[in-house]
Amino acid sequence: MKKLVKGKNQNHVFGQPRPAANGETAIHRSPPRNTQFRDLPPPTGQSPFRLDIKDIVSKATYDAMVRSESVTFHLNGDMGGIQYAVPQELVASGMEGDFSASAKDGQPPAFLYITGDCVYFNGQVAEYYKQFYQPYEFYLAPIFAIPGNHDGENLDGDSTLDGFLRNFCAPSAIKMPESGESQRTAMVQPNVYWTLLTPQVNIVGLYSNVPAGGDIRSPQKDWLVNELTTLPPDVPLFVALHHPVYSADNHHSGSTYMKDLLEQAAHEAGRHPDAVLAGHVHNYQRLTRIQSDGSKVPYLVTGAGGYHNLHQIMKVDGQRMITPATFSDQTGDPVTLEAYSDDHHGFLRLQVSRGLMTGRYFEVPRPQEPYSKGSHLVDYFEFDCQQKAYLPNTL
Repeated sequence: MKKLVKGKNQNHVFGQPRPAANGETAIHRSPPRNTQFRDLPPPTGQSPFRLDIKDIVSKATYDAMVRSESVTFHLNGDMGGIQYAVPQELVASGMEGDFSASAKDGQPPAFLYITGDCVYFNGQVAEYYKQFYQPYEFYLAPIFAIPGNHDGENLDGDSTLDGFLRNFCAPSAIKMPESGESQRTAMVQPNVYWTLLTPQVNIVGLYSNVPAGGDIRSPQKDWLVNELTTLPPDVPLFVALHHPVYSADNHHSGSTYMKDLLEQAAHEAGRHPDAVLAGHVHNYQRLTRIQSDGSKVPYLVTGAGGYHNLHQIMKVDGQRMITPATFSDQTGDPVTLEAYSDDHHGFLRLQVSRGLMTGRYFEVPRPQEPYSKGSHLVDYFEFDCQQKAYLPNTL
């Protein structure tokens, strides 16, 4: 055996370059695979893995959605406050307060949809009370989710996604031991990738696994094509996944892998999602891609839900980026960063009514600021899912 001389012939590993280290601002890239793909657990429900909101909420809530032709919900990601709980608690408090505030705009949220990384760092069952059940003890609506890389990258001896399956894909609405003093019961999603059906919008949720940039394989890819093909064309369709397709941040960037997968699936199905929802990057971004036919697709990054470290947007000549900022995608499609928030945690409220998506993103106070400051609206938009275009901002 060759003797290893200290300080020589060793494969040292140091830091990795930031996405903009070469002076260019790329909004998606293909990072090296630093972790292995984890095989998916068996489904807990029946194919095609759809869950109807009417089977979860009260009859009065569902009838109100149908009668008003509108559904409102919160969207957020990267929630767990494992090292410092205050940001997550402030976001949870902000969403609680939004129930009464949103009623003035139409109706309170019917649910919260989490775009992954529910529990840091490894989705442990033992962390679910501190990072999920306790912070949302007073959240008045159901909570749905797709897994993120941290939910699936479990510790040795644990089965991948065990905590997620127990608490989001339970066989029935039972109270789990890890829920502690919370009265919230486990959710009954039929699979780690699944579709939420509502009268006004269908949300196709993907699990993009644990490797950097995400990794989606068959049969999940085939299932995505089938959902894009068979879901009603007259109801807006959103796709949610953890790893974003586009991101102008200086920590992760967007994923070329996810861009290629989504575009190939849309091509095979002959239908593109009306909006793409993601997390993973710890900030808020609203980006818009202009398709070859001139239509627009919003790409929303909502990853400032509670994890303590936020990710900054790339700077231009050392200065904060001014929106709107248009990038040239590697394939030539123009993508515009319309708005962002990278120095506060926050939450997004979406309302879909008769094909019109209205979004309001709220920042919550920093931990060192007076909590009485409350939530602050920083982005407002209206997008016509039928015309594939924004309406003029009349707020």
